[in-house]
Amino acid sequence: MEKLLKKKGFICDMDGVIYHGNRLLPGVKEFLQWLRDNDKRYLFLTNSGQCTPKELQQRLGRMGLEVEESHFYTSALATAHFLDSQAPGCSAFVLGEHGILNALYEVGITYNDVNPDYVIVGESTGYNLEMITKAVRLVNAGAKLIGTNYDLTGPTENGIAPACRALLAPIELATGKKAYYVGKPNPLMMRTGLKMLGVHSEEAAIIGDRMDTDIVAGIETGLDTVLVLSGVTSREDCLEFPYRPRVILNGVGDIAAAANSRKAESL
Repeated sequence: MEKLLKKKGFICDMDGVIYHGNRLLPGVKEFLQWLRDNDKRYLFLTNSGQCTPKELQQRLGRMGLEVEESHFYTSALATAHFLDSQAPGCSAFVLGEHGILNALYEVGITYNDVNPDYVIVGESTGYNLEMITKAVRLVNAGAKLIGTNYDLTGPTENGIAPACRALLAPIELATGKKAYYVGKPNPLMMRTGLKMLGVHSEEAAIIGDRMDTDIVAGIETGLDTVLVLSGVTSREDCLEFPYRPRVILNGVGDIAAAANSRKAESL
């Protein structure tokens, strides 16, 4: 824990780490206050691309947390940045919410359901067979397949729900094409996060609730790794993977509690 407390920058997942649905998780307010009191640099980096950074800011605001919009980076923004660098001015057929649609629009990528350059899949509450069939036909016609993130499932207030990789599976199976996933654990998103923080990977830690995205992303990018058990992963689940997080905590509140305990001991 001592090593973790000395880090200059923190990259934090949101779902399962900061909240479940519209419920703030225990210890989050204390953790955020610790970050501020100790001049830590922090970024909420989420694989969810459904919301814009402004909406995420307002969502936390409704839960009682005041965080500037600049502290948020989503897989939707990462996807838009990637496509803009690969094929400026391209077009895409999108299965997703306004978060990804807005991000694409901001970089000049237009919606196209006739002959798009790309088919992009993110989380969508309107996901249905008609959309899947359309996507399959467009991919078979030559459109490249992109997934905004690699999450298979995600935590909600009512339990686990299918996420991007699960929604993409029917399209991959029907077309025989494999999607390119932009979000965590893709190093592209992690490097952008570190650049936004302005710290070296050795000076930063990633805090997440998923072994297959958050923790492996941290390991492959050279960050300190912290798994919290407040999301979709249990301590027993960790044994199924060939890699391990350096620290396992019940939640982010454990960090603030440890820091306060050490401070009290020093008085």
